[in-house]
Amino acid sequence: MSVEADSPIDGDSPPRERGPISALFKSLSNLLATFVAIAHTRLDLLTTELQEEMHRIAELLMWSLVALLSAGIGLFLAALVVIFLFWDTHRLLASIAVTAFFFLLALGAALTLRAKVRNRPKLLENTLAELAKDREQLERRF
Repeated sequence: MSVEADSPIDGDSPPRERGPISALFKSLSNLLATFVAIAHTRLDLLTTELQEEMHRIAELLMWSLVALLSAGIGLFLAALVVIFLFWDTHRLLASIAVTAFFFLLALGAALTLRAKVRNRPKLLENTLAELAKDREQLERRF
């Protein structure tokens, strides 16, 4: 009896034993590469959405600043109107007109700010939608 003839210990393994294992490793590496590509795409989308959200926040802060400054100037000029009320006749009309202009500017800025806050898109909406699509596709496959 020869143990060596029946044993696959020798250096020549049958090709069918190496084939499935190498195919499995190739399949796993392809799966890993796919997951890395999906993660890269989603992270890229996430950063883009975060940048857009930062621009929206900066715009909201700018309109808030305009509203606050305009209201502050309007209040200051309203105080001047009270002072000018006791002076000559035509200064009052000019002060009221300038004060009204700044209050209208503040009102316009406040309305614009309110509309932008109400109509802003959901944070990371596109990223969440893409992740939901990915989840649905993976559920269909498994």
